[in-house]
Amino acid sequence: MSFVTPLFLLALIVVPATAIFLIVMNRRRARNAIAFTNLDVLASVAERQRSWKRWVPVGLILLALACAATALARPRVHLSVPEENATVILLVDVSGSMRANDVEPSRLDAAVDAMRQFLVKVPKNVKVGLVAFSSSPEVLAQPTTDRQSINDGLGFLAPEAGTALGDGLVTATKLAVTSLAKQGVRKEDGKFLPAAIVLESDGAQNRGTASPIQAAQLAKKAGVRVYGVALGTPNGKVKFGFGLFTNSIPVPPDPATVHAVSRITGGKSFNARDASRLSTVYRDLGSSIGRKTELREITQWFAIGAAILLISGVALARAWSSPLP
Repeated sequence: MSFVTPLFLLALIVVPATAIFLIVMNRRRARNAIAFTNLDVLASVAERQRSWKRWVPVGLILLALACAATALARPRVHLSVPEENATVILLVDVSGSMRANDVEPSRLDAAVDAMRQFLVKVPKNVKVGLVAFSSSPEVLAQPTTDRQSINDGLGFLAPEAGTALGDGLVTATKLAVTSLAKQGVRKEDGKFLPAAIVLESDGAQNRGTASPIQAAQLAKKAGVRVYGVALGTPNGKVKFGFGLFTNSIPVPPDPATVHAVSRITGGKSFNARDASRLSTVYRDLGSSIGRKTELREITQWFAIGAAILLISGVALARAWSSPLP
């Protein structure tokens, strides 16, 4: 927390000064009580003075003074707020290896469930697009704030053939840049665009023309960060055939490539070896992507707090018939 006018914090001295004054006055009245010759009256006075109810309103009023003094200094804090014109592209691998069930119920089913959770968490004003890639990329949904259209697109995903990760990244980057350009948003020197690609991939590239590193460099140049999730376990396999003719093909993930892509673009990478971890990653990304940190003044918070505390203190004093010490 910082303050626009920190010198006004000196007003906080009023709080302990007032507390000391009230304590001294209360003790002085207690000494004066010795003048009473009626012990019953003296006992009732002493009992009232020992009552904790006398000090609750005082405490609330002192807190009100502290809040008011802090408000004078105009406090500021860093807050996470939705970013204007933010665009997120969900880039999902639908290669044949997504049939593997080392991540239950299958890699693709777990990924779809996690992306649906992402849509719930991401700020409502953020536009979300959907791109799937196997042997080639395909735009399934243009960036939109209509979450239902993205959910509909997720329902059409199915495992296909190879893995053209680089081409998928190129398509997702161009889609994000084009969407922002339509809103008049273009990259400024030394800054990122208010855009991100959330990549899910479960295997090494074996198709396409652009390599993942080339595509990552393109995304970096465009100012688009990539948050990559490497899905699957090293022992993942895909089975083909039936009965005696069943064949298994190992399909381990390629976390090294996902990590390199994220690092080059300024994003983050994650490993997800089970559905629970995958869901956690996408929920966390949904809560952070599309937001930015701003320094905002919160003077009104302290002013409102001071008013509430003051009213509460006075109200309790009247309700309990408890005069101030």
